[in-house]
Amino acid sequence: MTMLDIEALRGEAAIEPDPVHTGEVKKETQIIAIYGKGGSGKSFALSNLSYMMAQQGKRVLLIGCDPKSDTTSLLFGGKSCPTIIETSSRKKLAGEEVSIEDVCFQRDGVFAMELGGPEVGRGCGGRGIIHGFELLEKLGFHDWGFDYVLLDFLGDVVCGGFGLPIARDMCQKVIVVGSNDLQSLYVANNVCKAVEYFRKMGGNVGVAGMIINKDDGTGEAQAFAEAVDIPVLISIPANEDIRRKSANYQIIGTADSEWGSLFAALGENVANAPPRQPKPLEQDGLLGLFSPDEVGGNIQLVPATQADMRGGIFEEKPSLEVIYDEV
Repeated sequence: MTMLDIEALRGEAAIEPDPVHTGEVKKETQIIAIYGKGGSGKSFALSNLSYMMAQQGKRVLLIGCDPKSDTTSLLFGGKSCPTIIETSSRKKLAGEEVSIEDVCFQRDGVFAMELGGPEVGRGCGGRGIIHGFELLEKLGFHDWGFDYVLLDFLGDVVCGGFGLPIARDMCQKVIVVGSNDLQSLYVANNVCKAVEYFRKMGGNVGVAGMIINKDDGTGEAQAFAEAVDIPVLISIPANEDIRRKSANYQIIGTADSEWGSLFAALGENVANAPPRQPKPLEQDGLLGLFSPDEVGGNIQLVPATQADMRGGIFEEKPSLEVIYDEV
C-alpha cells in the first residue's frame, strides 16, 4: 500500500458519520407476489383487494404478470390495458421510448398495469416477465413510493421468469390462492416448495398465508394450510352472487357492498401477516387431504414387464458383449 493510499484511508476515517435519523419513519413498500393455478380466482381476489386497500387510504400498485393479461380486466370493467410487452415492441419499432402514461392506468386510487406475454408458440412467457421488470426498473419502479405492490403470478407455469420474485428476493412475501380441489392445492404446494428451496439457498421470501376462493365448506384447503403451517387470510365463499358479479366485471370490494367487510378483513390480514417458512407436502401427503374415492388415492402402482410392453412372451436374449478372459 502506497503513502497516497494510506492518506486516503485516513481521510475517510476522519469523516464523521451522519447523525441518527430522528424524523418521521417512512414505511417501506410491501411487495407481495400472489400465486395460484390458472382459474383459481387470483385476478378476482386481487382486483377487489387492491380496490379496498385504496379505499382504506393505501397507495396500491397492481401488476398483472400473467401472459393472459387479465389481472386488471375486472378492475377496469372488462377493458384491457395495453401491455408493457406489446407497447415496448411497438415503440421500439417506431424508435420511441416507453413512458409511464403508455402502460399504467388508474381507477379510484388503484394504479394498475399488465406485463403481458407472447402469443402461443411465439416466445417464452417467463422471458417476457423478465423483460417487463427490466423495463419497469427503467421507468423508476424503485422510486415510486407505493405502500403496496401486488404482483399476480400464474403458479402452474414453472419456467424461470414466473419464479422471479421468489428467486431474486424481489418481494417480501408470497400469498397462495386455492380452492378445495387437488389441482389448485398442488400448485399452492409447489409454490411453497419453491419458497423452501430458495430459503435454503439464502433467500428471504416467506409465505404470508392462503386465500381460499370458491370455498364450498368441504375443508380440504383449510386442511392444506394447516398441514403446511400457513394461515388462512380469508375464505371467499362459493356464492352465486359473487360469481355473477365477477363474471360481469363488477367490483365487490367496496364499503357499501354486501361483501365489503370480507375484503376489508383481507386487506388487514394481507398487510399484517408476516412471511413464514412453509412445510410443503409430498405427493402422498397432498392426496391424503382428500378421500380416496375423490382423487383415486387407492390406486396401486403395478410395474410393467418387457412381456407386457410387447403384448406377449418375452425371452431374454444372450448379450452380444464380448467378455475377455483375464490375463
